[in-house]
Amino acid sequence: MNKSIEIMMREHKLIVGVLASLQALADKLAAGETVAREDVADFGRFFRDFADQCHHGKEEDRLFVQMVEAGLPRDRGPIAVMLAEHDAGRQEVRGLIEVGAGAGPLSESERARVVDYARRFVPLLSSHIHKEDHILYPMAQETIPAPAFAALDQACEDFDRQVRQQLDVPGLEDLAARLMERYPACLGQLSDDHRCGACSAAG
Repeated sequence: MNKSIEIMMREHKLIVGVLASLQALADKLAAGETVAREDVADFGRFFRDFADQCHHGKEEDRLFVQMVEAGLPRDRGPIAVMLAEHDAGRQEVRGLIEVGAGAGPLSESERARVVDYARRFVPLLSSHIHKEDHILYPMAQETIPAPAFAALDQACEDFDRQVRQQLDVPGLEDLAARLMERYPACLGQLSDDHRCGACSAAG
């Protein structure tokens, strides 16, 4: 497996873990429990800065470009679908950030909004990651010539270096760990209906 693909798949694992925790937060809200506004803001910040800027930026500005140069279309097919899903996810993350930027305890309408954002975003990004891991990334490794992939690995390394000059990436990884600890997913995994498996079995 090429280095750049290996790094992106490792990032996927962290993102999926935080998605499961976001679902746990939404489940608490739906059950009437109290959730701190700051936690909503932290989830929004993680998905905006790490999942989108660090990870999706690398895909869109590096990987997808190489796939298009190798002959795959950008305006239709798998790449077009991935780009559309990135945009759809950004809308939900913006909603989380807007709620998180407020003051005081979450209002009832804000609680409902967070639940709605999470219940759209979690299955969207979970399915998106599955498609990339099992369809798009293997397609990239079959399509992109070896010399171009070597250049891609270097380009992704350069991209990560540039991002780390703008963002505290280790701090975002620490934030992810704190969120997963604060909102643990019952088996660390999402089931088919995107609730944690043990909670789904109990409910």
